[in-house]
Amino acid sequence: MSTRPRLLPWPNAAGRPCYLVTDENSDSPLSQLADEMEAVQLHTASELLGRAGMLLADPTAGEVEMRFLVKRLCEGLRDTLRVAESRGGRLPALSDGEPHDRLDGRSAHEGGSPNE
Repeated sequence: MSTRPRLLPWPNAAGRPCYLVTDENSDSPLSQLADEMEAVQLHTASELLGRAGMLLADPTAGEVEMRFLVKRLCEGLRDTLRVAESRGGRLPALSDGEPHDRLDGRSAHEGGSPNE
């Protein structure tokens, strides 16, 4: 069994976090459902961000539309943060003092700027 529970991308009925404990490399139906839900949540947040840009550029957009936008953006941000927390919790633990790999895929030991 995995010693690290996975934060699922949905809360329970009381609004509290749900966790899944599986074998280390489990490809269970619930794990697959969680992966699919995370993908949908991230895609939805991305689309929402695009629509927000269009609405903000519209000088005729009213208060009702803006309030609706803010509510949806809050939902998208909440979902995205939950996905980030869940995925971060599944990263392999590193020993203290060991540098993390950079987003460009190079080791922190390689140096250089990320844009090189």
